[in-house]
Amino acid sequence: MKKHLLLLFIFLLSFNCLVAQEIDTVKAAGVIKPEEPKLVAPPDGDKDIAKNDIIKTGLSFGPLPIVAYDQDRGFEYGALLNIYNFGDGSWYPTPRSTWYFEVSAYTKGTQQYIITYDNRVLIPGVRISAAAQLVNEKALDFYGFNGYESVYHSDYDTYYYRLKRMVPSVKLDFTGNITKHLYWKAGYHFNYFKIGDYEDSDGKTPNTLFSLYKNAGIIPAGEAKGGISSALRVGLMYDSRNFEAAPTKGIWAEAHVAFAPKFLGTSVGYTKFNITFRHYVPIYRDRLVFAFRLNYQGYIGAAPAFYILPFDTILGPGYDRDGFGGYRTVRGLMRDRVQGINTGYFNTELRWKFVDFHVWKQNVTLALSGFFDGSRVFKGIDMESKIKLLNMGLDNFNFDYTSDNLNDRFHLAAGGGLRIIINQNFIVAVEYGKAFDKQDNAKGALYINTGYLF
Repeated sequence: MKKHLLLLFIFLLSFNCLVAQEIDTVKAAGVIKPEEPKLVAPPDGDKDIAKNDIIKTGLSFGPLPIVAYDQDRGFEYGALLNIYNFGDGSWYPTPRSTWYFEVSAYTKGTQQYIITYDNRVLIPGVRISAAAQLVNEKALDFYGFNGYESVYHSDYDTYYYRLKRMVPSVKLDFTGNITKHLYWKAGYHFNYFKIGDYEDSDGKTPNTLFSLYKNAGIIPAGEAKGGISSALRVGLMYDSRNFEAAPTKGIWAEAHVAFAPKFLGTSVGYTKFNITFRHYVPIYRDRLVFAFRLNYQGYIGAAPAFYILPFDTILGPGYDRDGFGGYRTVRGLMRDRVQGINTGYFNTELRWKFVDFHVWKQNVTLALSGFFDGSRVFKGIDMESKIKLLNMGLDNFNFDYTSDNLNDRFHLAAGGGLRIIINQNFIVAVEYGKAFDKQDNAKGALYINTGYLF
């Protein structure tokens, strides 16, 4: 089945190349004399990567039917459209602006509608990143808090670890230069969370871990149905990557703080910090690269509402991702397996670009990768004292909780994959990961998606 999925995705990729259009001209590398950037220019090394490419100019449209797979969500189907504006080609492969549209659904009950916009030239000296999305999930994964403190039973009915969640969100971020590689960031993010019990095909709500958490008071009644997060985010970024979409050298480090006070409309006020360090180390030119990412994030002062926890927050291009576990954070682990107050994760990856070629005036690169990922909770939610306070014995409550080890340990996974890179920007990814511990995933995890993880 995996072979058929890969062949189908490669076919759809070829379809994307056939329908892609370039408005303006397509010129050989070296013909265009790079202009002196006057606005938010791309990294210095971008033009070096493009030296063997066909230089793209004007607008490039990339419509693509979505046929993807995620172990946690099932098969994905729908459509997407990428629009790249390369201008006169002097910044290629970095576009001056991009649009991304997606309408898709998963067979396990997720629907998503996404629009993102990124522009480097609209405001002189400032990069604009905006996004709006609606994600409706009828069977969201919920495995409890504090990692291994919440015991996972693979023989339980699947619905036991499910709940409903709908999240419409919008954001507007700005990025500007301080020095050559140092940037400031600032933005506003709004999210509305609508939470509910999982419903089966008959519309009934069976007993789930989520309902037990509510009954125990671990999830307060005021948070159980959801709420609002209205946050201002500010941060700093150091970025010496030679290219944004598929870097082969450089450092990308950033830290930001999210302020979400009640006077901005947030239901349960919070202050969050997020620190990430990424390094891309060339081993053999730009063909073989070792890349790694380290992340630590948590909350200052009072804990946030529970529905805020399972997100890896961003400031800049893109939008917040569910974490920790799953394709966008820690591959091989079950989605949202690791939830707590303060959490961290790491990704290590060896990337090998083994062939380049041109198809229908498109630049195509094939790359293989192997990875080793991990995540853990460093500060958890106090569940034990709440259970004792309610005089609920763990045995008769069937809580699936252990107090034997109150400190979580790293949840680890490893695997590998193939990537098809078109015009240095659009990347199709096929990856497989396997968790080391059955508590994190009794099976392996297959992902067919887009982009590099970082």
